[in-house]
Amino acid sequence: MARESDESTESNALGTDLEPCSTDPLDPGDRWCLCLGRWVEAVEEGVAPPVVLEATNEAVLEEVPFSTLVAHEYDGDADVAVG
Repeated sequence: MARESDESTESNALGTDLEPCSTDPLDPGDRWCLCLGRWVEAVEEGVAPPVVLEATNEAVLEEVPFSTLVAHEYDGDADVAVG
């Protein structure tokens, strides 16, 4: 998970700030669900996390053009750690 994506979702559904975690709860390669509204906000801010198209509900296409989803498609090969 990219830190840039995480920073755009630092408040909960009630709009209150969340306390920062002392450890990152997600590891590279973890998947999580993000509601459509927050993902669209992240797209608009240029920090949207990648999309696993096979795991995305078809109803999303009513709100987001397929080309936008493809532009943010997850590329598993890009997450290979170097070191």
